[in-house]
Amino acid sequence: MKLKNKLILFYCLFVMLPVLVVGISLTSYYRSEALGRAIDQATNNVAKIKSQLSSLLRVPTDISNLLVFDQQLNELVNTRYANILELTKAYNNYKVFDKYILQYREISNIRFFIDNPTLVNNMSISPVDADIKSSIWFNSVMKNKGIYWLYIPDKDVYSNSPAGSINKLSLVRHVAYPEFRRTGILMVQMKPEGLEQMLYQEPFETLVVDEQGYIAAAKSQEQIGQTLDSLDIGADLGTSGEKVIKTTVKGVDSYVIVNELTPLYSISKLKIVSVFATEDIVKDANRVSTLGLIIILGVLVVALAMVNAISFLMTNRLLRLSRQLNQVALGNFNVISNIDGNDEIGQLSRQFNYMVGSINQLIERVIESNERNSKLELAQKEIKFKMMASQINPHFLFNALESIRMNAHIKGEKEIANTVRLLGKLMRKNLEVGRDMAPIKDEVEMIRSYLEIQKFRYEDRLDYDLSVDPECMDIVMPPLIIQPLVENSVVHGLENKEGAVRVDVHIVLKDENIEVMVRDDGAGMSEDRLAEIREVISKAEDEPRSRIGLRNVHQRLVLYYGENRGLHIESREGEGTCITFSITETGDHTN
Repeated sequence: MKLKNKLILFYCLFVMLPVLVVGISLTSYYRSEALGRAIDQATNNVAKIKSQLSSLLRVPTDISNLLVFDQQLNELVNTRYANILELTKAYNNYKVFDKYILQYREISNIRFFIDNPTLVNNMSISPVDADIKSSIWFNSVMKNKGIYWLYIPDKDVYSNSPAGSINKLSLVRHVAYPEFRRTGILMVQMKPEGLEQMLYQEPFETLVVDEQGYIAAAKSQEQIGQTLDSLDIGADLGTSGEKVIKTTVKGVDSYVIVNELTPLYSISKLKIVSVFATEDIVKDANRVSTLGLIIILGVLVVALAMVNAISFLMTNRLLRLSRQLNQVALGNFNVISNIDGNDEIGQLSRQFNYMVGSINQLIERVIESNERNSKLELAQKEIKFKMMASQINPHFLFNALESIRMNAHIKGEKEIANTVRLLGKLMRKNLEVGRDMAPIKDEVEMIRSYLEIQKFRYEDRLDYDLSVDPECMDIVMPPLIIQPLVENSVVHGLENKEGAVRVDVHIVLKDENIEVMVRDDGAGMSEDRLAEIREVISKAEDEPRSRIGLRNVHQRLVLYYGENRGLHIESREGEGTCITFSITETGDHTN
């Protein structure tokens, strides 16, 4: 598959498809979240209205309880009046209903119905007529004694009620007067304004429905007095309890939230119903989601066009670079790539030109190197001949020293003879340092010879102590490691100090580490000089040197044993110098 097609396929599979899936998923999630929040809000609002309505209905309940035991009302409704004047006087003397209506804003009116033909209807106390006896609410209350909360239109109370009369939610209860063998009906009518104010702030259509199915209160005033069937709810709300129903209302997908309230001492129940259309809730989410999807699709299409264009430009430049590489592969090193740009392909083009130039330079260097190697081989052959010729010189030197030593011994100069012997031994060991590793006992022998020669030279000014752990003798280490440290102590310790100097050399084996200490009580050095020496020995030498010094020893220890195995130097001016190091045991080898 071509690179262009790969990029487009990759973009579709791993960019466009995931973005679309995520967008659709988020849209669905956002829609469901909006519905969930609306359901939770409606449920909470219904519960709140239930609590408020329960509190609101307590006042009429308490008033009805007081009126049931009102003796003045008992006498008023059960007295048989001889004439209208007597009745009017009795009505005027009874002010309890008016007092409660003025005192409590929740109450619209209080009515009392009783079968006493001497009474007349004064809009508060009325005799029971045929229309009232035939009403549903009257018969329900007469059958079951107790408190009922029912929606009662005025036309069910008044004959020839005018059109547009105010509908009311009312408390209706049975009042028995057994001593008069009469039964009355007490009706406490609620003010519609109180219920309307309670429902006015609700975001959704909210209703209060009685057991008969009448809408006693609603956010939309035109629904009051209608039955629940007029809403055309496609579900049965008759079952009791709190529930959330997904159904249709007048053919529109909706949610219905239902909760029931049983007022205090009431036999009947009231339903609080909240209705909202699904489309009203999700329309904002759908609008935002649709807009988001359109934007996403637009961005994806533009990005696809850009990917296509970029891939075309990129592959075209890569093909040009590929053709130039093929020419180099065929041996043409004069090719120059002229692909511009600061991107990776432009960098490859410049690196290509640099590579071709480097190849040409390398070819020239190889030619020059071959010429130099030829000359070097000739020179090396000459050096080998000279080295073979010079091998006689050390033997001549050793023989001469041996002759001097024997002559001194014959003449009784034993000290001179011993010193010459040590010098010859020391020189012979120095000529053998070409080995990579040597046992510590050889190094100790060189140190002892060197110190004895210096003892002969300085006499009483030099004293030394050479202490070596016997277990260390056969352990191998790089040659000429300790001897330069001893030489440094003798030379610098004695030259800069008057009087005697003591040099201590201790080699011990401790925890599988060989610990070496070379200490003198010579002139020592200042802190600045000590810091300078520490810095010098830690730096690599630029040019090889013939003299073996502290830096040479430090660098070899670091190369053989690691960074933490180098020299550690401590010194005080006028008190001496102490040089220590430790190495790991590499094995038991003899020379």
